[in-house]
Amino acid sequence: MPLDLALVQVASSLDPADNVGRLSTLLDVDASLVVLPEAFARDFGAPGSDVGPFAEKLDGPFVTALVSAAGDRTVVAGMFEQSGDDARPYNTLVVVNRDGVVASYRKIHLYDSFGYQESKALSAGPVDQLVGFELGEVRVGLMTCYDLRFPELARRFGADLDLLVVPAAWVAGPRKVHHWRTLLTARAIENVCYVAGAGQSGPRYSGTSMVVDPWGDVLAEAGHEDATLRATVDPALVTEARNENPSLDNRRLLGAELA
Repeated sequence: MPLDLALVQVASSLDPADNVGRLSTLLDVDASLVVLPEAFARDFGAPGSDVGPFAEKLDGPFVTALVSAAGDRTVVAGMFEQSGDDARPYNTLVVVNRDGVVASYRKIHLYDSFGYQESKALSAGPVDQLVGFELGEVRVGLMTCYDLRFPELARRFGADLDLLVVPAAWVAGPRKVHHWRTLLTARAIENVCYVAGAGQSGPRYSGTSMVVDPWGDVLAEAGHEDATLRATVDPALVTEARNENPSLDNRRLLGAELA
Protein backbone atom coordinates (compact mmCIF):
# COMPACT_ATOMS: atom_id res chain seq x y z
CA MET A 1 0.00 0.00 0.00
CA PRO A 2 1.42 3.43 -0.91
CA LEU A 3 2.72 5.79 1.76
CA ASP A 4 2.07 9.53 1.86
CA LEU A 5 5.36 11.32 2.59
CA ALA A 6 6.08 14.94 3.52
CA LEU A 7 9.49 16.61 3.74
CA VAL A 8 9.64 19.81 5.79
CA GLN A 9 12.45 22.08 4.63
CA VAL A 10 13.07 24.70 7.30
CA ALA A 11 15.99 26.50 8.95
CA SER A 12 16.47 25.47 12.56
CA SER A 13 16.80 28.11 15.28
CA LEU A 14 19.62 28.41 17.80
CA ASP A 15 16.91 28.53 20.47
CA PRO A 16 15.53 25.02 21.12
CA ALA A 17 12.31 26.50 22.51
CA ASP A 18 11.64 28.18 19.16
CA ASN A 19 11.97 24.87 17.33
CA VAL A 20 9.70 23.05 19.75
CA GLY A 21 7.18 25.88 19.45
CA ARG A 22 6.97 25.38 15.68
CA LEU A 23 6.32 21.64 15.78
CA SER A 24 2.54 21.71 15.76
CA THR A 25 2.50 24.02 12.74
CA LEU A 26 5.22 22.25 10.77
CA LEU A 27 3.70 18.82 11.36
CA ASP A 28 0.20 19.94 10.37
CA VAL A 29 0.33 18.06 7.09
CA ASP A 30 -1.72 15.15 5.81
CA ALA A 31 0.98 12.50 5.55
CA SER A 32 1.81 9.22 7.25
CA LEU A 33 5.54 10.02 7.40
CA VAL A 34 6.89 13.54 8.00
CA VAL A 35 10.63 14.22 7.83
CA LEU A 36 12.30 17.23 9.46
CA PRO A 37 15.95 18.15 8.76
CA GLU A 38 19.15 17.25 10.54
CA ALA A 39 19.76 19.20 13.76
CA PHE A 40 16.19 20.45 13.81
CA ALA A 41 16.03 20.49 17.63
CA ARG A 42 18.83 23.08 17.66
CA ASP A 43 21.03 24.30 14.82
CA PHE A 44 24.79 23.74 14.83
CA GLY A 45 25.61 27.41 15.25
CA ALA A 46 28.85 28.89 13.95
CA PRO A 47 31.51 26.39 12.83
CA GLY A 48 33.26 24.93 15.85
CA SER A 49 30.48 25.83 18.28
CA ASP A 50 30.00 23.74 21.40
CA VAL A 51 26.69 21.92 21.02
CA GLY A 52 27.16 19.80 24.13
CA PRO A 53 24.91 21.98 26.32
CA PHE A 54 22.02 21.37 23.92
CA ALA A 55 22.25 17.58 23.92
CA GLU A 56 19.36 15.62 25.42
CA LYS A 57 18.41 12.04 26.12
CA LEU A 58 15.88 10.27 23.93
CA ASP A 59 13.29 10.74 26.67
CA GLY A 60 14.16 14.43 27.10
CA PRO A 61 12.12 17.58 26.39
CA PHE A 62 12.55 17.64 22.61
CA VAL A 63 11.53 14.04 21.99
CA THR A 64 8.67 14.38 24.47
CA ALA A 65 7.39 17.39 22.53
CA LEU A 66 7.88 15.59 19.22
CA VAL A 67 5.83 12.61 20.40
CA SER A 68 3.10 14.94 21.64
CA ALA A 69 2.94 16.74 18.29
CA ALA A 70 3.11 13.61 16.11
CA GLY A 71 -0.59 12.80 16.16
CA ASP A 72 -1.35 10.09 13.61
CA ARG A 73 2.00 10.56 11.88
CA THR A 74 5.42 8.97 12.15
CA VAL A 75 8.02 11.75 12.38
CA VAL A 76 11.77 11.79 11.73
CA ALA A 77 13.82 14.68 13.16
CA GLY A 78 17.44 15.53 13.90
CA MET A 79 18.76 16.34 17.39
CA PHE A 80 21.89 16.24 19.54
CA GLU A 81 21.82 13.24 21.86
CA GLN A 82 23.87 12.82 25.03
CA SER A 83 26.72 10.40 24.42
CA GLY A 84 28.51 10.09 27.75
CA ASP A 85 31.01 12.70 26.56
CA ASP A 86 29.56 16.08 27.58
CA ALA A 87 31.67 17.89 25.00
CA ARG A 88 30.83 15.61 22.06
CA PRO A 89 27.22 14.41 21.80
CA TYR A 90 25.81 12.28 19.00
CA ASN A 91 24.20 13.77 15.91
CA THR A 92 21.04 11.68 16.08
CA LEU A 93 17.92 11.07 14.03
CA VAL A 94 14.96 10.11 16.16
CA VAL A 95 11.83 8.47 14.77
CA VAL A 96 8.64 8.79 16.81
CA ASN A 97 4.92 8.29 16.66
CA ARG A 98 2.23 9.05 19.19
CA ASP A 99 3.28 6.00 21.25
CA GLY A 100 6.93 7.05 21.65
CA VAL A 101 10.30 6.39 20.05
CA VAL A 102 10.26 3.98 17.11
CA ALA A 103 13.97 4.09 16.20
CA SER A 104 17.08 6.25 16.45
CA TYR A 105 20.20 6.55 14.31
CA ARG A 106 23.50 8.13 15.37
CA LYS A 107 25.33 9.68 12.42
CA ILE A 108 28.32 7.55 11.46
CA HIS A 109 30.20 9.84 9.07
CA LEU A 110 31.01 13.18 10.67
CA TYR A 111 31.52 16.19 8.42
CA ASP A 112 35.30 16.54 8.43
CA SER A 113 35.38 18.02 4.96
CA PHE A 114 35.11 21.28 3.00
CA GLY A 115 36.91 23.13 5.79
CA TYR A 116 34.69 21.81 8.62
CA GLN A 117 35.64 19.41 11.41
CA GLU A 118 32.44 18.09 12.92
CA SER A 119 34.33 15.41 14.86
CA LYS A 120 35.68 18.09 17.22
CA ALA A 121 32.16 18.81 18.48
CA LEU A 122 30.38 15.49 17.96
CA SER A 123 30.88 11.77 18.55
CA ALA A 124 30.41 9.35 15.67
CA GLY A 125 27.83 6.63 15.93
CA PRO A 126 28.88 2.97 15.86
CA VAL A 127 29.85 1.78 12.39
CA ASP A 128 27.95 -1.49 12.73
CA GLN A 129 24.54 0.14 13.13
CA LEU A 130 22.00 -0.16 10.33
CA VAL A 131 18.79 1.53 11.41
CA GLY A 132 15.44 1.21 9.72
CA PHE A 133 11.78 0.74 10.49
CA GLU A 134 8.63 -0.38 8.75
CA LEU A 135 5.62 1.82 8.16
CA GLY A 136 2.80 -0.20 6.69
CA GLU A 137 4.30 -2.05 3.74
CA VAL A 138 7.17 0.42 3.30
CA ARG A 139 10.63 -0.41 4.66
CA VAL A 140 12.48 2.78 5.57
CA GLY A 141 16.23 3.21 6.10
CA LEU A 142 17.99 6.14 7.77
CA MET A 143 21.16 8.10 7.11
CA THR A 144 22.22 11.68 7.82
CA CYS A 145 23.66 14.37 5.54
CA TYR A 146 27.39 13.58 4.99
CA ASP A 147 26.55 9.84 5.12
CA LEU A 148 25.15 10.37 1.63
CA ARG A 149 28.69 10.53 0.25
CA PHE A 150 29.36 6.94 1.37
CA PRO A 151 27.36 4.57 -0.86
CA GLU A 152 28.37 1.50 1.13
CA LEU A 153 26.07 2.51 3.99
CA ALA A 154 22.96 2.51 1.81
CA ARG A 155 24.17 -0.64 0.09
CA ARG A 156 24.17 -2.51 3.39
CA PHE A 157 20.37 -2.43 3.39
CA GLY A 158 20.36 -4.44 0.19
CA ALA A 159 16.90 -5.30 -1.02
CA ASP A 160 15.43 -4.76 2.47
CA LEU A 161 14.69 -1.14 1.63
CA ASP A 162 11.93 0.74 -0.16
CA LEU A 163 12.70 4.27 1.01
CA LEU A 164 15.97 5.85 2.16
CA VAL A 165 15.40 8.98 4.27
CA VAL A 166 18.25 11.52 4.47
CA PRO A 167 17.71 14.50 6.79
CA ALA A 168 20.47 17.04 6.23
CA ALA A 169 21.95 20.44 6.94
CA TRP A 170 23.87 20.51 3.65
CA VAL A 171 26.10 23.57 3.91
CA ALA A 172 25.79 25.93 0.94
CA GLY A 173 28.76 26.58 -1.33
CA PRO A 174 30.18 26.04 -4.81
CA ARG A 175 28.99 22.79 -6.41
CA LYS A 176 27.20 21.75 -3.22
CA VAL A 177 23.68 21.64 -4.72
CA HIS A 178 25.05 19.72 -7.70
CA HIS A 179 26.68 17.18 -5.38
CA TRP A 180 23.49 16.86 -3.27
CA ARG A 181 21.19 16.32 -6.24
CA THR A 182 23.61 13.91 -7.92
CA LEU A 183 24.19 11.79 -4.82
CA LEU A 184 20.50 11.55 -3.90
CA THR A 185 19.71 10.44 -7.43
CA ALA A 186 22.62 7.98 -7.50
CA ARG A 187 21.55 6.34 -4.23
CA ALA A 188 18.05 5.88 -5.69
CA ILE A 189 19.25 4.41 -8.98
CA GLU A 190 21.92 2.08 -7.59
CA ASN A 191 19.71 0.76 -4.77
CA VAL A 192 16.52 0.82 -6.88
CA CYS A 193 14.53 2.52 -4.15
CA TYR A 194 12.99 5.85 -3.25
CA VAL A 195 15.31 8.43 -1.69
CA ALA A 196 14.03 11.45 0.24
CA GLY A 197 16.45 14.18 1.25
CA ALA A 198 15.07 16.76 3.70
CA GLY A 199 17.43 19.72 4.10
CA GLN A 200 17.56 22.88 6.13
CA SER A 201 16.71 25.91 4.03
CA GLY A 202 19.00 28.76 2.96
CA PRO A 203 20.92 30.92 3.04
CA ARG A 204 23.38 29.01 5.24
CA TYR A 205 22.28 25.64 3.92
CA SER A 206 21.50 24.43 0.43
CA GLY A 207 17.82 23.55 0.81
CA THR A 208 16.87 21.68 -2.37
CA SER A 209 14.98 18.94 -0.56
CA MET A 210 14.09 16.17 -3.00
CA VAL A 211 12.20 12.94 -3.47
CA VAL A 212 13.61 10.58 -6.11
CA ASP A 213 11.90 7.39 -7.24
CA PRO A 214 13.53 3.98 -7.96
CA TRP A 215 14.06 4.91 -11.62
CA GLY A 216 15.95 8.07 -10.68
CA ASP A 217 13.08 10.39 -11.58
CA VAL A 218 12.67 13.45 -9.34
CA LEU A 219 9.12 13.46 -7.97
CA ALA A 220 9.40 16.67 -5.96
CA GLU A 221 12.08 19.30 -5.36
CA ALA A 222 12.29 22.50 -3.35
CA GLY A 223 14.36 25.62 -3.88
CA HIS A 224 16.32 27.33 -1.13
CA GLU A 225 13.41 28.76 0.88
CA ASP A 226 11.22 27.11 3.52
CA ALA A 227 8.93 24.56 1.89
CA THR A 228 6.96 21.38 2.44
CA LEU A 229 7.23 18.72 -0.24
CA ARG A 230 4.70 15.96 -0.77
CA ALA A 231 5.17 12.63 -2.54
CA THR A 232 3.77 9.12 -2.61
CA VAL A 233 6.00 6.12 -1.98
CA ASP A 234 4.66 2.98 -3.65
CA PRO A 235 6.42 -0.29 -2.75
CA ALA A 236 4.86 -1.88 -5.84
CA LEU A 237 6.94 0.48 -7.99
CA VAL A 238 10.08 -0.66 -6.15
CA THR A 239 9.21 -4.27 -6.97
CA GLU A 240 8.49 -3.39 -10.59
CA ALA A 241 11.75 -1.47 -10.97
CA ARG A 242 13.80 -4.25 -9.36
CA ASN A 243 12.22 -6.85 -11.63
CA GLU A 244 13.22 -4.83 -14.69
CA ASN A 245 16.55 -3.68 -13.26
CA PRO A 246 17.80 -6.52 -10.99
CA SER A 247 21.15 -4.86 -10.27
CA LEU A 248 20.96 -5.73 -6.58
CA ASP A 249 20.73 -9.42 -7.51
CA ASN A 250 23.48 -9.10 -10.11
CA ARG A 251 26.17 -7.86 -7.73
CA ARG A 252 29.35 -9.94 -7.84
CA LEU A 253 31.73 -8.13 -5.48
CA LEU A 254 29.58 -8.53 -2.36
CA GLY A 255 31.91 -9.77 0.34
CA ALA A 256 34.81 -10.13 -2.07
CA GLU A 257 38.26 -8.83 -1.19
CA LEU A 258 40.17 -6.86 -3.79
CA ALA A 259 43.74 -8.02 -4.41
